[in-house]
Amino acid sequence: MRLVRSLAIITIIHLSFGLQAQLVGEMDDESKLYAETKQVNQFFRRFNGEEDEKGNRYYPKDKRYRQDKLRKKYLEILFDNSNTNLDKAIKKEFVDAVIDRPAFLDFHKDSWFAEVNTTFTLNGKQENIKLFLKLEKAHKGTQWDIFKIHSDTFMSHFKRDTSKVQQFLHPLSHELDFMNLRKAFANKDSVSQFTERSFQPDQLSIFVYEISRGALKFETVNDVKFHFFQIDNWYFELSQFNRDGYNRGWLISNLTKLKSAQDEAILKKYLFYEN
Repeated sequence: MRLVRSLAIITIIHLSFGLQAQLVGEMDDESKLYAETKQVNQFFRRFNGEEDEKGNRYYPKDKRYRQDKLRKKYLEILFDNSNTNLDKAIKKEFVDAVIDRPAFLDFHKDSWFAEVNTTFTLNGKQENIKLFLKLEKAHKGTQWDIFKIHSDTFMSHFKRDTSKVQQFLHPLSHELDFMNLRKAFANKDSVSQFTERSFQPDQLSIFVYEISRGALKFETVNDVKFHFFQIDNWYFELSQFNRDGYNRGWLISNLTKLKSAQDEAILKKYLFYEN
């Protein structure tokens, strides 16, 4: 009888521990679900303090809508913690700036854009092309439009060879009815030498042309990230992280303080590969 009772007690203990472990596991999974910022739109809401930790929406009439305490809680978990360049000091300065002089993100406002890393085939050869898209007003609301692209292959056709003597058209070429243009167009690799020094190729036009003539064909999207300039004096990059743990989903992967409009202009040139 004692043996039966002992076995029964042991069984109950095992069941109790098993149930406890199951509950802890479920709670842990649930916590991860709540911690993950699964969508870009959710990132906007969390940044602005417009939803609770379970994803329930807050609206302007709700007491906790855009509440400082809630926003501070969310802002502190919206960073990629694996990035050692995002030190605590700059993150704290950013969070304080956003809270002290309340600044919010606006999905329909300018000053943010997407960078889409894609693969195309050009004349049968795979090419990596970066597409830059922004939201623009359309008849029935808004739509994403391509406004810039970058391709190393396209750019290679426009590089000036500074290691050699610069080719040029003589200043008296007009007296020869510019017949020496034949020299300029004789070598397809040197045509860019005869353009004005400030010339910047419009890669988007080349992109559209190559697609329209059937030489460039879309294959796939490799990854997506977003660039934000909506917060005064700040820039941040938003990237998606699919990994274990709580720090996952759409997170701030880069953060820079901008001291002037010139800083912003320089950074944009860098982002668009125009340097």
